[in-house]
Amino acid sequence: MTLNILIAPSGFKESLDAEQVADCIANGIQKVLQDVNIRKAPLVDGGEGFTKTLVKATGGSLHYLEVTGPVGQKVQSHFGFLGGCSVKTAVLEMAAAGLRLVPPDLRNPLVTTTYGVGELIKAALDAGAERILVGCGDSGTNDGGAGMAQALGVKLLDEHGDSIGLGCSELIKLKKIDFSQSDSRLNKVQIDVACNWHNLLCGERGVARVFGPQKGASKEIVEEMALALDHYAAVIQANLGVDVREMPGSGASGGLGTGLYALIGANLHPRYDIVMEYLELDSLIPEVDLVITAEGCIDFQTPRGKIPAEVAKRAKAYELPVIALVGTVGEGAEINFQHGIDYFTSILTHPCGLSEAINQTANLLTDTAEQIARLLLVGKQIRRCTLTGW
Repeated sequence: MTLNILIAPSGFKESLDAEQVADCIANGIQKVLQDVNIRKAPLVDGGEGFTKTLVKATGGSLHYLEVTGPVGQKVQSHFGFLGGCSVKTAVLEMAAAGLRLVPPDLRNPLVTTTYGVGELIKAALDAGAERILVGCGDSGTNDGGAGMAQALGVKLLDEHGDSIGLGCSELIKLKKIDFSQSDSRLNKVQIDVACNWHNLLCGERGVARVFGPQKGASKEIVEEMALALDHYAAVIQANLGVDVREMPGSGASGGLGTGLYALIGANLHPRYDIVMEYLELDSLIPEVDLVITAEGCIDFQTPRGKIPAEVAKRAKAYELPVIALVGTVGEGAEINFQHGIDYFTSILTHPCGLSEAINQTANLLTDTAEQIARLLLVGKQIRRCTLTGW
């Protein structure tokens, strides 16, 4: 009897994209199981790989350009156009300001900027986009999307009427928002944003406190960022009459969600509402017997919009077992047993540093998938014994 397996992973940050992860898992399984039908559904959540995955899924096109990176250097980036759309739809992602572009010794989210994301939006407009999809995720920034808006001509002014600089630390100086020189094409294009609905700009669950440490912030920097973003939200409310402090999605990608919504008129959406329009996960799930997902880390935050939990939720609608292969098992990971994941395991087989783990991810994934396949083979043999009599 053929076993039908669906591999629906995320990418592993700074290492492998989702397609590469799916290939590694498939290779490991096929080393052991011959009578198996493997289907792959590499997934993105708005972070790195969002653009290329949606472009490939729709038969679209990619366009490469140089933009300003998160620490001010020029970096190679890209946007795309989706295929098969009646409205010319561009797609781009946070990768222009992604964490992988911030060298470890420069990881200070007080000073990193989303300016390059604004340059990507401008390039899409220059290329004739009538609609733009923006993916939020994997950011190395915490500037509330201010840099993105500045790149599109929005003036963020201090009490003297001078433009503030780039980065979260500058937001504390903000007094007035001036749209007089903003790109007029923003009023004519529909911008839809795929973001984590659970991420908030301010408060105890605000983006500075939840994600700041992952981007290199000390406790002191976290509190400085939180204060700057509180002030930013207050100025937005005073100038625009919009309260973004705890608006769903406002904290996506270091607050980029706020800038996209409040400063350039974008519409925020739970990210899977956007992503699943273009990927075939839901059509594949009813056809399989087992689902394997993967991500760099599993912990108490996974049920708050991460790919393994989303895959598990959809698989459980068909009562399918779900296995998650992860890089690290973090605090509170056991909560995922309540959200449809039946088994998870780390691919790390021995203590090692982050750089070694990143370099060895492909081999580690393949080896772990092979071990999972051997367990499946044991289960098959046990079932045979049970049916024929122990």
